[in-house]
Amino acid sequence: MSLSVEADPFSAEETDQATPLTLRPIPRISIQAFCLTGEVAEVIDRTGKDRRVAKVHLIVRSGSIADATEFYRSASTPNLLILETHDEPQDLMDRLSGLAEVCDPSTKVVIIGHYNDVALYRELIRAGVSEYLVAPINLADVIGTISDIFVDPSAKPLGRTIAFIGAKGGVGSSTLAHNISWALSETFENEVVIADLDLPFGTANIDFDQDPPQGIAEAVFSPNRIDEVYLDRLLTECSKHLSLLAAPSSLERVYDFDAEAFSPIVETAQRTAPTVILDIPHGWTSWISTTLARADEIVITAAPDLANLRNAKSLMDALKKLRPNDAAPRLILNQSGVPKKPEISASDFGSALGVKPLATIPFDPPTFGKAANAGRMIGQLNPKHPISQTINQVAFALAGRREVQGKKKPKLAAIFSRFTSKKK
Repeated sequence: MSLSVEADPFSAEETDQATPLTLRPIPRISIQAFCLTGEVAEVIDRTGKDRRVAKVHLIVRSGSIADATEFYRSASTPNLLILETHDEPQDLMDRLSGLAEVCDPSTKVVIIGHYNDVALYRELIRAGVSEYLVAPINLADVIGTISDIFVDPSAKPLGRTIAFIGAKGGVGSSTLAHNISWALSETFENEVVIADLDLPFGTANIDFDQDPPQGIAEAVFSPNRIDEVYLDRLLTECSKHLSLLAAPSSLERVYDFDAEAFSPIVETAQRTAPTVILDIPHGWTSWISTTLARADEIVITAAPDLANLRNAKSLMDALKKLRPNDAAPRLILNQSGVPKKPEISASDFGSALGVKPLATIPFDPPTFGKAANAGRMIGQLNPKHPISQTINQVAFALAGRREVQGKKKPKLAAIFSRFTSKKK
């Protein structure tokens, strides 16, 4: 039985303008393609030049599924992986089983094959593949498929939110949030958006040496205008994969917000980038508790003293009540080893809170001060510095990965295993 392919009104020879105008822009995602034929590679390359894909980081490589499998043994997989294959159905399923062993759980997979077979299509969809396209393909095929996967209004938000808050003012929560954001964007080459929610005193614009004319204030005071296009206009590009929604850092107005004030901004940001970092000021208001309650991950930064321990304990207890079905917030101990200052050991601090500190970062004013004065991250100035290495380890942990190599067998692989075992 053959798969009935619906006739497409756009031919492969048509220009980029032939793509349906009803398609919404694709969010900030990373796409990598492994192609075997020049025709498919050309279409995907043209896809990357379409205006609806302007935010996408697209790389086209030459190679087979086996080549992709070998490549990702030492590299993280993108948000979307497009693979061209000439393999027959059974061989294709076997090769995908091997790929699944090195494929991150969140990665979507699209197969471009040369067999017009409905049975194969059903097997692939059951196994977890997002879509199977039959070559030859055209621009509308590719953009439409990407849009179906990442712009589906009924789908869960693409982005994952990580909220940073200090147990006490001045413990370096914002500095760590910015450095970890940069590390996430550089290490995994995925788009990261930082939202500086400290409107009167935010420091993200200083840390990244930016002076944007507009930012998060325009969004929060114009809730009816918030959508992906408007938010994109407010973002400032800090590096290739890192964008900032800057705070005005001024006292020209009073910043009183209700509980839901930042929810539309966060939800919209989640539809435009895989990772959204929320830099939350130290405090406890209705909007702070609501924003923390809805974050996917929370990181509390504390200095190793008694006041920080008391505040961190209060935060932990409050957040456990707000998030009874979520894991406890992560803890980073910062400014450890201040000369002549008594401090609580990392093990005692963690034991009192019932968590193990994710990292302990030493008191090092020259290193942090040099980076701040230069408007750069520590990893940019000295990637081999021990603090840079610790920040990278935190980035891996927050991304759900301990290291790039030796990844755990993900859900896709488990589905393949169940499927192949049934076939036997």
